[in-house]
Amino acid sequence: LRCQRWVENCRRADLEDKTPDQLNKHYRLCAKHFETSMICRSSPYRTVLRDNAVPTIFDLTSHLNNPHSRHRKRIKELSEDEIRTLKQQKIDEAFEREQATQECNESNAQNTVSEEGGEEQEEETVPLTVEERENKDYLKSLFEILILMGKQNIPLDGHTVDELPEGIFASDNFQALLEYRINGGDEVLRKRFEMTAVNLEYCSKTQQKQMLEICENCVREETLREVRDSHFFSIVTDEVVDIAGEEHLPVLVRFVDDSHNLREEFIGFLPYEADPETLAVKFHATITENWGLNMEYCRGQAYIVSSGFASKMKVVATRLLEKYPQAVYTLCSSCALNVWLAKSVPVVGVSIALGTMEEVCCLFNQSPQLLVELDNTISALFQDNEEKGNELKQICRSQWTGRHDTFEVLVDLMQALVLCLDAVSSDSSVRWNNFIAGRAFILSSALTDFDFIVTIVIMKNVLSFTRAFGKNLQGQTSDVFFAAGSLTAVLHSLNEVMENIEVYHEFWFEEATNLATKLDVQIKLPGKFCRTQQGSFDPDITSENYYKEILSVPTVEHIIQELKDIFSEQHLKALKCLSLVPSVMGQLKFNTSEEHHADMFKNDLPNPDTLSAELHCWRIKWKHRGKDIELPATIYEALHLPDIKFFPNVYALLKVLCILPVMKVENEKYGMGRKRLKAYLKNTLTEHRSSNLALLNINLDIKHDLDLMVDTYIKLYP
Repeated sequence: LRCQRWVENCRRADLEDKTPDQLNKHYRLCAKHFETSMICRSSPYRTVLRDNAVPTIFDLTSHLNNPHSRHRKRIKELSEDEIRTLKQQKIDEAFEREQATQECNESNAQNTVSEEGGEEQEEETVPLTVEERENKDYLKSLFEILILMGKQNIPLDGHTVDELPEGIFASDNFQALLEYRINGGDEVLRKRFEMTAVNLEYCSKTQQKQMLEICENCVREETLREVRDSHFFSIVTDEVVDIAGEEHLPVLVRFVDDSHNLREEFIGFLPYEADPETLAVKFHATITENWGLNMEYCRGQAYIVSSGFASKMKVVATRLLEKYPQAVYTLCSSCALNVWLAKSVPVVGVSIALGTMEEVCCLFNQSPQLLVELDNTISALFQDNEEKGNELKQICRSQWTGRHDTFEVLVDLMQALVLCLDAVSSDSSVRWNNFIAGRAFILSSALTDFDFIVTIVIMKNVLSFTRAFGKNLQGQTSDVFFAAGSLTAVLHSLNEVMENIEVYHEFWFEEATNLATKLDVQIKLPGKFCRTQQGSFDPDITSENYYKEILSVPTVEHIIQELKDIFSEQHLKALKCLSLVPSVMGQLKFNTSEEHHADMFKNDLPNPDTLSAELHCWRIKWKHRGKDIELPATIYEALHLPDIKFFPNVYALLKVLCILPVMKVENEKYGMGRKRLKAYLKNTLTEHRSSNLALLNINLDIKHDLDLMVDTYIKLYP
């Protein structure tokens, strides 16, 4: 009915017998024939009409004054058969051109084959029709826009409906960039869309999702190809994150590339499952089936997770170890041992304390004014010890919640933090906005809760036994080697604490009560505990006994067990092999015996039978080196020695040791995957996050093959 009204208003009697489909397909009407009220403004290029739009503006007399217009030839109207004939002619012409080119290539190929001794001829490629070529160019343009959006971290969605006045149409970001490209002169896109109905989307959400998945898989495959070429790798996951309302695990892979560099690259997000057994199955299936990695070559696994997820990820680690015993469960070098241990403690109070610490650190780092206020408070409190005060001020400007001594720092800062937050929340002037004042009040209340004070003091004292050990694990290669030998002493100390927990807890609790008194905090049992007891409350339960049973005992027991799990016999054997590094060898006076520890990697060596003789030559080489030759201090330096390939077994061992998650990435340039992941999560709103776009953004420097993406899309969605 609307088509008929358009034809009538245009005074085109010759079109009255056309069907609506023919009119939509072959005829267009200029926007100047519509009143402005009939048009929704969307972009400089597109004109979107309202559903009831009808053309009403026509000048039917202007042609009478134009003598040339009377003799114009009418454009011949083509029938469907004529259109098909023209298309077929174009296809035939293109086919002839392709065939001529192919014949030329075949003759060249035959000449090459005869010269080289007769290799098999390549399969004939089917020539593309004009339509197929145009479609490929069109898809390539779409992929280029998606890759640009990923690299620049531009979300797909633009304005929401709620943000726009009624009757105003706004493109999403993808559509807007596509239109911008058309306006910039992209003839492929212009040709594609100038005949498209004006109210249709250029590219549907479904198609965008399909293309994004292909982009993600192609970019990931570039990294995975390098991992497979390297053979050996390790898997590392980071904290569970929220991607558009769903929990996901970020997954990174460690490997040594062709240039002998240890790299840690982000390869994607995995949907998180609440059930640990289901998570273990899906985790394994994604890595092996979806991503095509052979777990037989996996030599390490590490999981950085917050308290609530630690036990579940341990199940994943256990299930993988059952299938692949050489995938050693280790600590990750990017996380301090004491922070790792604290996050894994299965005590709710410890989880709450860690969360509160993060919020306090975040609040002060967000506001330079708050940091100045804290500096002034520290100066006033540490007048008698300016050196200590200046050290604390410096620490406050860093991410101090990730330090080995994070609980010690917090205990030292407690009084300054509480006084500063109280001053901010009770300030009657307009120096602080409502958000900062409100957060200061809430965090001050959290810090002055006796449960929090006891928790951080006990954690500080328990983790003091592992602090030096953990710091060495993040030190130089020699520090890591000697730290492995000191684990027995650390466990001995913790077992001694466990045997005398009554005495130790008494000292810890006294320290907590002294700090509480200084902060004017009442010493009492937690309110939630008293409320749950109600009428059955035992009057003999004291605060000291309560915290011993609920906090001190389970924390010490857990840390002992966690150290044994992380530093298994296999892991310690691997760390003992670090004596292969020449500087460690030198500190041991070249009296080393790596072959006794290297048996676990026997199947990874190219020539295991010659290992003993090769290790002897390796020791002699460095023992009798020239006076001006320094001993390589790290695996990174050893792998880059010009003659390392003359020691194939040593080279293979160093490569496997290098990828263990406990070893730090020596060259920061090759550990950018984790930093970019953190930056993406920090800079992107939760609702705008996309697992597909995230991979493109984080791996922005990885090359991408547009032709491969287009061909893959055509195969999957013909």
